[in-house]
Amino acid sequence: MIENAERVARYLAGMDRQAFEQNEWARDAVERCIERVCEAAHRLGARAEDLMPSQPWGDIRGMGNRLRHAYDRVDINII
Repeated sequence: MIENAERVARYLAGMDRQAFEQNEWARDAVERCIERVCEAAHRLGARAEDLMPSQPWGDIRGMGNRLRHAYDRVDINII
């Protein structure tokens, strides 16, 4: 999770929202990293809540489902 979050930060470094919206590679890379974070949250199961109880784990896992199954309707505002 941490590695993928760090990748997202590197991919977005120096990029404003407009640049992100226009850069297909960056959007694809960020979405893929988010998918990995979501999958890791899924695999952690209840342990995730024990390790970091203040995080919205249900929303995080749900985002992974949206990225995998509703990829054609992903809202860039949510990403």
